[in-house]
Amino acid sequence: MVHPDPRTVEVLAPNLSSRLSGVTATVARLVPLQARDIAIAALGPNLPADVPRLTPSQVARLSREGPNGVRVWHARRNLEMAAGLLLRARGVRLRLLFTSASQRAHTAYTRALIRRMDAVVATSARTAAYLERPSTVIRHGIDVAAFAPAPDRAGLRSRLGLPDDRPVVGCFGRIRAQKGTDAFVDAMLHVMADGVACHAVVMGRAVDTDAAFLAALRDRVRAAGETHRFTFAAEVPVWAMPDWYRALDLFVAPQRWEGFGLTPLEAMACGVPVVATRVGAFEELVADGETGLLVPPGDVGALAGAIEAILRDGARGASMGRAGRRRAEASFRIEDEAAALVALYRSLVATAS
Repeated sequence: MVHPDPRTVEVLAPNLSSRLSGVTATVARLVPLQARDIAIAALGPNLPADVPRLTPSQVARLSREGPNGVRVWHARRNLEMAAGLLLRARGVRLRLLFTSASQRAHTAYTRALIRRMDAVVATSARTAAYLERPSTVIRHGIDVAAFAPAPDRAGLRSRLGLPDDRPVVGCFGRIRAQKGTDAFVDAMLHVMADGVACHAVVMGRAVDTDAAFLAALRDRVRAAGETHRFTFAAEVPVWAMPDWYRALDLFVAPQRWEGFGLTPLEAMACGVPVVATRVGAFEELVADGETGLLVPPGDVGALAGAIEAILRDGARGASMGRAGRRRAEASFRIEDEAAALVALYRSLVATAS
């Protein structure tokens, strides 16, 4: 585990939630890369060992001034914005930056926090439209070296306990209605009922309030007699995700609502075609008809039709997968995201009074 000298840290990237999430994944992937160019440290649980970090006690003892007279606090949640404001109230000189991925009207509390930030980043043009102040659009990127096609997919599937005699279709993320997990299950049952040989993988975590939702999905699969063609896998750490994408023939992002949504991009980087709904940044990520297919959110029939169209035309699916890999490499490299953020950090420090 990397623990830098707190006195040298120029940027703090808090991850104050214990829940594995898109924010956790973003911090885990960006901070080690940014650390090559600026003294940055994360704060919080569920981060891999290569992420430089400070302990809560080290942050609590931060000197009033950073190595350049001021530090940047890069928040991605309400809790982290509030924590930055509290630190600043204690006299720690901070420039406060918030990244917003939300594509809906903010609550009054969130708007109040955002107004007190020194700068705001939006993860897409659509997200920027929901902010009531100017922002810088910096889209998420992918580590295209970590997320890459599998050299031996058959061996990988064997290790993960997945079949290799039929196409495997995956849906990853939180298991709840907002994420459309039920739409995925229903669509796959339609596809299977149409006689398409395939296997479905549902991976993610259902929190206590969604436990009944997950149980109902399992019951639906059992009632259809398709238990043997579904894998319900437990959530894995963010750094273990690439193997699960690589094992797929098709990835489905069935969300009813999304902020940004990294999963289609992660699948594309692994050379996997994508069926996604028109929510979040998916229309900016997926080239409809080229790297995958886009459908309306909540339309199970359209979702099933798009899945079936790709599974029934293996050559088309393979072509979409290759195109998705090229698109990820050309337009969504995490190095570009990291460089844009580092430039913004430096600008914030330079303009501090």
